[in-house]
Amino acid sequence: MASPKPLKRRATASGKSSFSARAGLTMPVGRIGSMLRKGKYASRVSLSAAVYLSAVLEFITAELISTAARTVAASRKKTKRISPRALTLAVRTDAELGSLLRNVTLANGGVLPSLTKAIAKKKAGGKKKKAVKQRRSSKRV
Repeated sequence: MASPKPLKRRATASGKSSFSARAGLTMPVGRIGSMLRKGKYASRVSLSAAVYLSAVLEFITAELISTAARTVAASRKKTKRISPRALTLAVRTDAELGSLLRNVTLANGGVLPSLTKAIAKKKAGGKKKKAVKQRRSSKRV
């Protein structure tokens, strides 16, 4: 799994830094902490819970984007943008992301290209029948 890039730390003029900067994260720790508190998930929510959840969300996001970027790079179109279709293909083909986002529908993502067994058998059976008919007709002449 890909690990996030280390951030360069800047010293601010007042000496204060955000929780995200102190933890070395890009996701907003303070905002996630306030959402945890407003969500009434527990009567008390610690700061470390917000830091941990921010780190997990950042890791999953980085993994999803890197997998989608590999999908875009491997496609025939050679585009540089990650579309919802590329995200869907990346999620559904990766085992871990697929199990995590199994019940999630991505807007404008489409579905994985596949044929059902019944259609695949029909197509294969149709070709065989034509070949047999052609052989029989050539023997009669």
